[in-house]
Amino acid sequence: MTRNMKFEERVWKFMEKIPKGKVTTYGLIARKLNTNAYRAVGNACRENPYAPRVPCHRVVKSDGTIGGFGGKTSGKTIEKKIQLLRKEGVEVRNKKIVDFEKVLFKF
Repeated sequence: MTRNMKFEERVWKFMEKIPKGKVTTYGLIARKLNTNAYRAVGNACRENPYAPRVPCHRVVKSDGTIGGFGGKTSGKTIEKKIQLLRKEGVEVRNKKIVDFEKVLFKF
């Protein structure tokens, strides 16, 4: 990954690596980018122009809860994120990933 890439582009490159059926966190991506700017990672997810090929729906909060999607934190948009994850085999109950540690991708 080149240093000349914009922050968002570097986030998207890491999101490309998350396998189907796995999730990672905003914080883990931030740490891979040598920053604590996990909110900026969330903003990059929201601005992702390559979805669903670059799977921003696979990025969740560090406690295993769903987090945001498309700039929203509730409603139909979040339900869409949950459905995408379920379609890939990730179990979600009460807006939280079931067996979070088992499906957590740590790069």
